[in-house]
Amino acid sequence: MNTLIDVLTVIALLGGALMSLAAAIGLLRFPDLMSRMHAATKPQVLGLLLMLTAIGLQMHVWSLLPVLLVAWLFQLLTVPVSAHMVGRAGYRTKHRRPEMLSVDELDQVVAAVVEEESKP
Repeated sequence: MNTLIDVLTVIALLGGALMSLAAAIGLLRFPDLMSRMHAATKPQVLGLLLMLTAIGLQMHVWSLLPVLLVAWLFQLLTVPVSAHMVGRAGYRTKHRRPEMLSVDELDQVVAAVVEEESKP
């Protein structure tokens, strides 16, 4: 039984490490802010889940499960919010590639805010 748990732990650790590596490579290789933001958030959450799963498998303590679950839930809740804020800030500061957008839904909203702010 311990051998099976060790094998599952190795698989989870390698999977988590590969997801974290994919996120790091995406941050370095992708050309624009939106692509990098996607690379930083999506694989990182799954990579952390796999790492926490490996920890839970190796520790053999049921009381650790709520702590690991809370850690993953906080990551799951905060990563999309922070990515959204970075994306909005990048959009407003023109760190985007408009030719890559098929539909720009924020253009009219940002233009209206800029126009309203420029009124005396």
